[in-house]
Amino acid sequence: MGTLDTIKGRTSYRGAYKDAGVPREDLITIMEAGLAAPSGCNKQTTSLIAVDDPALLEKLRNVIQSKLADAPAMICILTQAIPAYGDTCFHVQDYSAAIQNMLLAAVELGYQSCWVEGQVTGADAIGRKMADILGVPADTELVCFLPIGIAADALKYVTKKPFGERAWFNGFRTGA
Repeated sequence: MGTLDTIKGRTSYRGAYKDAGVPREDLITIMEAGLAAPSGCNKQTTSLIAVDDPALLEKLRNVIQSKLADAPAMICILTQAIPAYGDTCFHVQDYSAAIQNMLLAAVELGYQSCWVEGQVTGADAIGRKMADILGVPADTELVCFLPIGIAADALKYVTKKPFGERAWFNGFRTGA
């Protein structure tokens, strides 16, 4: 697949996964893609933990309580709010870029995934509970996880708004 085909072929997968493991070499490739993402002022605020141990996955699933955690592997995304300019931090942009790279790498390798952040960073502190299971220090936040596996169900694609409703040249909603 070419880069543009991979971008256009990616979708958020929320279905079941086949009972097939994900080789560590593929997890490493996916994580390397994430770590290759741009980082504001090169602060490199994003860290990653791949989880493929069935017993550890089960502990995390008990905390997450979501079918999105049923994949044979997951990558947990960690961040630290390290200031770049005064009090300005780019950690959200850093981990977002890393996640997008990993989602694309996963599709390129034949896997599916979904960016799972909302339920992780909510008021019930699931991210901190996951972080504690994984031995993550208190100064580092677990903000997201990506289930990684081979899709067992058909992929579902959402309809995107037409280009002309979201992108323009030389000004907002101009045609020139």
